Amino acid sequence: MAIALIVVLCLLIGISIWGGDRTAPRVREFTWQDKQIGAEDTAFILTFSRPMEQSSVVANLKIQPLLPGKISWAGRTMAYTLLKPAPYGSKYNVNLEKAYEKFAGSRGQQKGNALAPFSGTFRVRDRAFVYIGVEGEEKGRLILYNLTQQRNGSQQPKTILTPPNFVVADFKPYPQGDRILFSAAEWTDNKPGVFKQQLYTVTTGLNPQSPGAESQVTPTSPGKIDLLLDSKDYQNMRFDLSADGQTIVVQRLNRQNLSQFGLWVLRPNTKTPPTPLGDQPGGDFLIQSDGQSVAIAQEQGVAILPLVPGEKPLDFLPGFGLVLNFARDGSAAMVKFNADSTRSLFVDNNQGVRQEVFRTQGSILDAKFDPTVSTLYCLLTELQVLKGEDGDDEYQEQPYLAAIDLKTRKLKPLLLLPQQRDIHMSVSPDGLALMFDQPIASTVPTQDNTLTTSDGQAIGTSRLWFLALTPSKLESDAPLEPEELPLPGFRPRWLP
Repeated sequence: MAIALIVVLCLLIGISIWGGDRTAPRVREFTWQDKQIGAEDTAFILTFSRPMEQSSVVANLKIQPLLPGKISWAGRTMAYTLLKPAPYGSKYNVNLEKAYEKFAGSRGQQKGNALAPFSGTFRVRDRAFVYIGVEGEEKGRLILYNLTQQRNGSQQPKTILTPPNFVVADFKPYPQGDRILFSAAEWTDNKPGVFKQQLYTVTTGLNPQSPGAESQVTPTSPGKIDLLLDSKDYQNMRFDLSADGQTIVVQRLNRQNLSQFGLWVLRPNTKTPPTPLGDQPGGDFLIQSDGQSVAIAQEQGVAILPLVPGEKPLDFLPGFGLVLNFARDGSAAMVKFNADSTRSLFVDNNQGVRQEVFRTQGSILDAKFDPTVSTLYCLLTELQVLKGEDGDDEYQEQPYLAAIDLKTRKLKPLLLLPQQRDIHMSVSPDGLALMFDQPIASTVPTQDNTLTTSDGQAIGTSRLWFLALTPSKLESDAPLEPEELPLPGFRPRWLP
């Protein structure tokens, strides 16, 4: 019996070897399956159960709608890297069939076993932005507006996030868009010379389900507020949030000792108390994209400081006035004040190469990189010389939006703006749209519940404008036409 069993098993093994493995290879993992990706998600991975004939996979991989990218391999793993961020608010299907494994069977067949048909789906986060309301019950409150929900007509697109007794001064979205960091005070404390802004976080109600992150089974409802930093002993001034959402830097002034003025570091996730970075006087500051250092404008230039108390400065950039923006790859847009009374816009890439891309006699108010770091969108002014009634020269600054191609350094004016300086712009994370505001001065005497611009001017109302940045419109010589949104507000910012 034992000999017979051995013979039978040998025959079965021989038949199996002769006939080859007929089981179909399959996709074991798709890293974006049922996820919502953002601009920071640049590649998905397909892992196969067996080595695949790569050319057959490349020829038969279908992504609908079209999403340009490039393919690379490492063994049984294929990576698809996007050439540019996917448009927000979109849904994609990934299909693969008629591909086959790398090794042919033992009967001389030309192809290996065919792949079991695969189908996957993923979405891109909703196209949404946040702004500060200026009229009625919305005055001074943070408001979320979801353009994707408006387009689909399935839900209410507008959500008021903060209570009516708060007047919001500034805010920064967290990288997942699920929370917003903001500074606010009670309306009763919103008076000139009274600095009682405290730092809070508020939930947006969005659950992005990003790749690699834990998804909440039950999404947090919008409007849940947590206090991060009070104003009992210190006045909280400017603040910034790191790109990874782990670090907050706040400029604070000691109420009892006005000589103690500088930056503090707050890391809420570590449960450690706020730590002073040292006596670092200065003006505007910005956390670098790596979250490990901060650039702060000082009297003679811009200092680069590590976010570790007691450490020496990493660098000093003499002659530069401020850093306007950091790209995700570490590139920086900076303003330099020249001896001939002109201003220069410099771009410092992540390899230490610094070049001037624009020079003007006007002002450089803001600059934002597009997601591919190939275009810099700028808020600029042109200095105009006019003749006054008495025949003397009068100087006037005309603001406008422009795009600078960072390869050719060619500037393309996009849109003339009203003659005012307090304008805020925000470029969408997919680089396909730009928003800006148009505050309108109040014509009535200042009241206790009046909103003001950064230079202290009372706001009567403010308009929000939407400007599409599609490649066809940017390449055309025709002027761009912005769309006014029926949402009175100011300081718009896209959610990441």
